[in-house]
Amino acid sequence: MKNNSLLSILLIGVVVVAAYFIVQTVQQSAQAATAPFQQVNQANESLQTQMANLLHPSPTIIPDPAVYINEVRALARLETIQYSIERVVEGNQPGTMPFGLSDDKLLFIGHGTVIAGIDMSKMQPEDMRFENGVLTVRLPPAEVFIAALDNGKSRVYNRDTAIFAQPDVNLETIVRQEAEKQILQAALEDGILQQAQLNAEAYLFKFFAALGYPNTIFVNDQG
Repeated sequence: MKNNSLLSILLIGVVVVAAYFIVQTVQQSAQAATAPFQQVNQANESLQTQMANLLHPSPTIIPDPAVYINEVRALARLETIQYSIERVVEGNQPGTMPFGLSDDKLLFIGHGTVIAGIDMSKMQPEDMRFENGVLTVRLPPAEVFIAALDNGKSRVYNRDTAIFAQPDVNLETIVRQEAEKQILQAALEDGILQQAQLNAEAYLFKFFAALGYPNTIFVNDQG
């Protein structure tokens, strides 16, 4: 009985080892058989990638090495307020065909910045007077320094060119200019210049106080 049990165990071991080698051989054969097909698939994928790059190439930006400096000016601007405004502007270039079959439309979302303040370089010596412990200052009127679109945040939301339309290459430029105008107009209507003047006076009041002039009053051109 013991001999039979030992023989059975040996037979089972031999079968397991043989099965292992058979599985390994089959796997190696399958890999060898499919290797050429994998190489063909890889070649096809590479060819498809190359064709996609040819049909839809990435834009290449080539900067002009020449730099032209037209003007250099010294500035003494006190920026006292900044607005961030977003406006939606629609541009439409109507065509000659009825029912809008040749219209070119564009919907643009413009995000812009408007900065205002006081140009201190416009102050003259006679604009400051110190009498009886009181410093009287006449500030120049507030003005807008910057009113421009933020190209990183502005975008064309939708461009609808009809089937018989001839796309207007200048339509986006015109819409961008209009968006910039509307952003500036919105800031002016909201009182950006008045607030810039008040902020300038508040800042300069603390500034003159730190210099030893605690009694400072500001007057306008009519004051």
